[in-house]
Amino acid sequence: MGVAGTLEYLSDLMGSSGHKHKKKKKQLQTVDLKVRMDCDGCELKVKNAVSSLSGVKSVEINRKQQKVSVTGYVEANKVLKKAKSTGKRAEIWPYVPYNLVAQPYIAGAYDKRAPPGYVRKVEGTATNASVTTLEDPYISMFSDDNPNACSIM
Repeated sequence: MGVAGTLEYLSDLMGSSGHKHKKKKKQLQTVDLKVRMDCDGCELKVKNAVSSLSGVKSVEINRKQQKVSVTGYVEANKVLKKAKSTGKRAEIWPYVPYNLVAQPYIAGAYDKRAPPGYVRKVEGTATNASVTTLEDPYISMFSDDNPNACSIM
């Protein structure tokens, strides 16, 4: 074992100091937020607040879309909390491109305030329960159990 090996061994011994687990590293990710910004001052305030978080590599702001993109080794909830601490209304980016949604103009997805080409992200589109409730009146209208139910014949 050379000098470098000895120094590495000693630093491992001193660094562990009784702890057997290593700290989990965060993944590099991009967090998109929707933040209400009206002017250059608002934009600068949000940018400075979010940039002060540890692990942030870059902050991009699109004031027209009210979108803040934060790239770095950060957690989404911490970025959101920091953006809200500026006094601005903030939420995780709720929009997806309209071509990724099966039915982009249903009540839950369509949003007038969405940027052009985007709709609100919805988990489930049409459920089977709503389809069966629409079919029930037609099925019972032609029931074999009730001969008076058919108004056509």
